[in-house]
Amino acid sequence: MTDRKDAFIAQRKAQLARGRIDRRSFITSLVAAGVAVPAALSMADRARAATPQRGGTFRLGMAHGSTTDSLDPATYENGMMTNTGFTYGNNLIEVAPDGSLRPELAESYEALDGGKSWAFRIRKGVEFHNAKTMTADDVIASINYHRGEASKSAAKGLLTSITDIRKDGEDVVVFDLDAPNADFPFVITDYHLLILPSEDGEIDPTAGIGTGGYVIRNFEPGVRMQATRNPNYFKEDAAFFDEVELVSIIDVTARQNALMSGEVSAADRLDPKTVALLQRAPNVNIIEQVGYLHYTFPMRLDTAPFGDYDLRMALKYAVKKQEMVDKILLGHGTIGNDHPISPIVPFHAEGLEQREFDADKAKFHYEKSGHSGPIQLSASTAAFAGALDAAQLLQASAAECGIEVEIVREPSDGYWSNVWNKKGWCACYWGGRPTCDWMFSSGYVEDQEWNDTAWRGTEAADRFNALVVEARAELDEARRAEMYFECQRLIHDDGGSIVPMFANYIMGAGRGVQTPEVIAGNWENDGYKSVERWWFA
Repeated sequence: MTDRKDAFIAQRKAQLARGRIDRRSFITSLVAAGVAVPAALSMADRARAATPQRGGTFRLGMAHGSTTDSLDPATYENGMMTNTGFTYGNNLIEVAPDGSLRPELAESYEALDGGKSWAFRIRKGVEFHNAKTMTADDVIASINYHRGEASKSAAKGLLTSITDIRKDGEDVVVFDLDAPNADFPFVITDYHLLILPSEDGEIDPTAGIGTGGYVIRNFEPGVRMQATRNPNYFKEDAAFFDEVELVSIIDVTARQNALMSGEVSAADRLDPKTVALLQRAPNVNIIEQVGYLHYTFPMRLDTAPFGDYDLRMALKYAVKKQEMVDKILLGHGTIGNDHPISPIVPFHAEGLEQREFDADKAKFHYEKSGHSGPIQLSASTAAFAGALDAAQLLQASAAECGIEVEIVREPSDGYWSNVWNKKGWCACYWGGRPTCDWMFSSGYVEDQEWNDTAWRGTEAADRFNALVVEARAELDEARRAEMYFECQRLIHDDGGSIVPMFANYIMGAGRGVQTPEVIAGNWENDGYKSVERWWFA
C-alpha cells in the first residue's frame, strides 16, 4: 500500500512540475490519499521551487574572455566563448548532466559496420535564428568547415579519422571513418562543432546565427555577450530566462564582489580561499562539482630548453603537487600525476606510480641536461584562480633543487592568444574531456592545433600517436584499458605537461537562482549550459 501511495505522490509531483495540474488540485489529491495537510502544503512548495519558471534576466560573471575573441566556432579557446556557443547554438549530440550522451539536433544515431560509420538522423522542423529550416546539408557544411588542409580550426585534429560525410536520404547524415571508433558520438559533442546555417555548402562562421535557446543581440569581445530568448526553440523544457548576459570579469575578487552585490546572478571560478566566507553570505549559494578540470604547466618541446628530456624530468620532479592542492585548491580537488585523465574518467591509470617531489632526482636530471641560468614561466590569473601563487610555489620548490625559475607576470587580456600555445612554459587550465580518446585527440596527438606542449617526434610520442589510433578501434575493454594505461604512462614519462592538480568546479549563484538536481561535470557552469538549464524561482 505504501509503495502505491508513494508512486501516486511521485506522479502528482511530476504533473504539478509539468503544469498539468495546479497547486490546489495537487494538495487536494494528496490529502485525499491520506497525506496530512501540512505535509501536502510543504510538498507543493518544494515541487513549485523545483519547477522551472520562465522570465527574468540572468547575468553570469565569467573568469574568461579576451578582446581577441570571435564568434567563429573554430577559434573558441576559452570558457566565455564556449558558453557563448552553447547559448546560441547546438550540436548533433550533447553530454547530459549525468555524463551520458543524448540526442540534440540529431533525434537518433547508430553505429554501422562495427563502428566504422555512424548515422545520425536529423531532427525535423528545427529553425535557425534567421528562420531557415535546418537540413542535412547544414550539418555536412558545418562539420566540413573544421576539416581539410586549409582548416585552422581547433577541432581539426578531432576529425582526421573522417574519410567522408554523406547524406543517406534527406534526413540522415553518415560519417565514414578510417577505422572503427566506439567513442565517435562523444567527439561530435565538441563545442566547436556547432551546426550553423549554410548556403551552397558554405557557412558564415562569424554571423552568430544558430539553433540555440537564445538569439545574440550584442557581442563585445572580452566584455559581454547579450541574448534574448528564442521563441522558436525546439527544446520545450529549456532556456527559461527572457534574456541572458555573459560578462567577462577576469579578476576573481571583482567577480565575487559582483556576485555578492547582485550585479550578476551567478559567477564561476570562485577562489577556494574565500569559499568558506561566501558560504556564510545569506544571498549566495555555493555550487561545487567534481569534473575533469585540471591545471597544468605545459612545456613546449619546440622551444628551448624544453626539448631536452632531462630538463623536463627535472622540472616534473621539482613540483610539490600536494602542496598545491592544499594551498591553491584548499582541498577542493585532487592531486594530479602529469597526465590529463581525471580519476573519474573510464580507463584512468590508477596503477601508475604517483610522481612525488624528489629533490635528488630533480638535481640529477637538471645536471644531466647541462642547462644553466633562469627558466622563464609565464603566468596570469587568466589561467586559473591562484595561478600566480601556484607559480610561486613551483618557483620555491624548484629552488630547493637548484633550479632557478623566473616568473613572468602576463596580462590577463590576450593571454590565450599571445601566451598559451606560444611561449615555452606557462600556466594553463584544461576543462578535460569525458573519454581518454577525446582528451588525447584534443591536446596531445601530434597534429592537433592545441597540442600545447608540441609533443611530437620523440620515440614515446610516436608510440603514443600509434596507440591512440589503435585504442580507438579496439572493442575489447581489457585490451583497451591496457592501451590507455600506456598512453598515460607515455605522457607522464616523456610529455611536456606538468599536471599538479585536478580542481573541482566552484560556482556561486544568487538565492533566487534555481538549478536542476544533477549539475553537469563535463564543464563548469553546468556543462556551460547554465543559461539553458537554470531558472529563477
